[in-house]
Amino acid sequence: MSLLTIEGVWKNYHDHSVLRGVDLSVEAHEVVCLIGASGSGKSTLLRCVNLLETVDDGAIYLDGEEITDLRANADDVRKRMGIVFQAFNLFPHMTVLDNITLAPRKVHGVGREQAEAEARELLTRFGLADKALSYPDRLSGGQQQRVAIIRALATQPRLMLLDEVTSALDPALVKEVLGVIRELKEAGMTMILTTHEMGFCREIADTVCFLDGGVLLERGTPEEIFTAPREPRTREFLQSVLEAGRL
Repeated sequence: MSLLTIEGVWKNYHDHSVLRGVDLSVEAHEVVCLIGASGSGKSTLLRCVNLLETVDDGAIYLDGEEITDLRANADDVRKRMGIVFQAFNLFPHMTVLDNITLAPRKVHGVGREQAEAEARELLTRFGLADKALSYPDRLSGGQQQRVAIIRALATQPRLMLLDEVTSALDPALVKEVLGVIRELKEAGMTMILTTHEMGFCREIADTVCFLDGGVLLERGTPEEIFTAPREPRTREFLQSVLEAGRL
């Protein structure tokens, strides 16, 4: 059984279909990269998986449970997955340590001492041990995004959703965030990420999915998608990426 299964998902805004019958399965420990032009439905798909958006048709299953069932408890579902956006969304009035321990303590019922010990362990692992008592405005953009990823990891999720986590960063800071994602892959974390960093996508993904106009048009290994794409629209997109110097 796949860890995540998306079956025939449609999402409409008024008379516009943002997702059009998307099917996708994600296995445990698999890294899936969603690529495509802006507006192709990548971010909306992640938001539907996290139940931040309701689907208009189709179903999504996590560990065999239909999480899009109206009887499903969205808060319980979200306890099993972490999501990180391009905006860091850290609480500015809280220290790094308090940002990271908030959800484990308030949502998962972990004691403060244990939550802080685990948070410090994560901060050490990702090179931020000395920032535990700093406030977000004292950190660089790359450090803030690393803290946002650590905050999502602190709840020990089954699945991580990463939505363009490097797009708000200066190029010099992108490398440190990609390093965190690379380490998560090596540790076996299941991830779905949207990215415009095609070289990184090619390196880290087990599966690459190309979305076009809300349709999951093509999927395959990085080698298949980047070397020999079947669909003309995929080839056109990758050519535009190549010309922009992002591949």
